[in-house]
Amino acid sequence: MARRRSNRAMVPGSEQGLGQLKAQVMKDQGYNVNPDRPDLVKYEVARTLGVPLQPGYNGQLRAEDAGKIGGPIGGAMVRELVRMAQQQLLEQQPRQ
Repeated sequence: MARRRSNRAMVPGSEQGLGQLKAQVMKDQGYNVNPDRPDLVKYEVARTLGVPLQPGYNGQLRAEDAGKIGGPIGGAMVRELVRMAQQQLLEQQPRQ
């Protein structure tokens, strides 16, 4: 039996911050994002890629198509998090 995935964040209470990050990153990518509902950007990404994602059940959606939607969103968020971490490390280095 397959294990169901949870869409909850690993760190309790971080959902709002992750939503803000998603909204900013996807806005920077050129997508129209509602800051109150950043999770809805997936429909705009799907529309631009020609993937038939609809609200509700999407059992007909292939895993490849789901990856085409989630990949750009998650990838952009990870790149931004890495950039932010690198910036923090640079700021913490002692000046010589």
